[in-house]
Amino acid sequence: MTTAPAGGAAGVRPKGDAVIDDAGVAHQPVTGEPRIVSLVPSITELLFDLGLGPAVVGRTAFCVHPAPMVRSAKSIGGTKQVNMAKLAALAPTHAIVNVDENPRGLAEELAARGITVVVTHPIEVADNLRLYRLMGAMFRREAQAAALSRRFEAAYDELMRRRPAGHRERVLYLIWRDPWMTVSRETYIARMLALIGWDTVADAAADRYPRIEVDEACLRRCDRVLFASEPFPFKECHLAAFREAFPGHADKARLIDGERISWYGSRAVAGLHYLSELAGTGK
Repeated sequence: MTTAPAGGAAGVRPKGDAVIDDAGVAHQPVTGEPRIVSLVPSITELLFDLGLGPAVVGRTAFCVHPAPMVRSAKSIGGTKQVNMAKLAALAPTHAIVNVDENPRGLAEELAARGITVVVTHPIEVADNLRLYRLMGAMFRREAQAAALSRRFEAAYDELMRRRPAGHRERVLYLIWRDPWMTVSRETYIARMLALIGWDTVADAAADRYPRIEVDEACLRRCDRVLFASEPFPFKECHLAAFREAFPGHADKARLIDGERISWYGSRAVAGLHYLSELAGTGK
């Protein structure tokens, strides 16, 4: 890529054949046929895109891509709670978890059951390259991971060419209502938005996903108010209510595709193209 944060350049094989996950745990690459349970929607999609669909035996109810192929994997619950009886019946060899999406206790319980738990935690946008290599090395899909990396790099380079140089705006990126919640700058979402000069307003938040008071004082600090399509499914009706409540800030509000902004993995390539569109139009 033209320019990439250092996090994306880290290798996953520091010595021998060991594959190091984002918790610093060394794993041996698979030698037989894995049976994978993915508890991370974006990584479920990534596994399928790496040609590992037949190996994915379990998923969460939120793992909806790639449709309809993902339906071949059995739903065993959510990202926070799993039906352990359903999981045990699948006899998985590996489970993919994420620091932000899955509780540590759940990962520990899976490991206690003898399942190899692979921990992921992309933060920088370029960490997707490390994620591709991790999954590719772990499950013997190096060629597919390399091809996906090339697509990511091309999309990243296109974005770097199209983004407005030196332009910065402050944005409120809303992920929930009742209570209102946003994202801190220590998140993957914020790092994605920053690529086109959009800085999230929760710049010094102790919580990665803080609650926020949406009022005049807050809105005066914002150039844009972005209503994400997930995890809360914001729609036009929510924009209409916002514009009625805050007419002086009506022009700042817009819907934004939460999947393409917040999903790492293979969907990050579409996310980079989406950011290129946003940067190119200025909307």
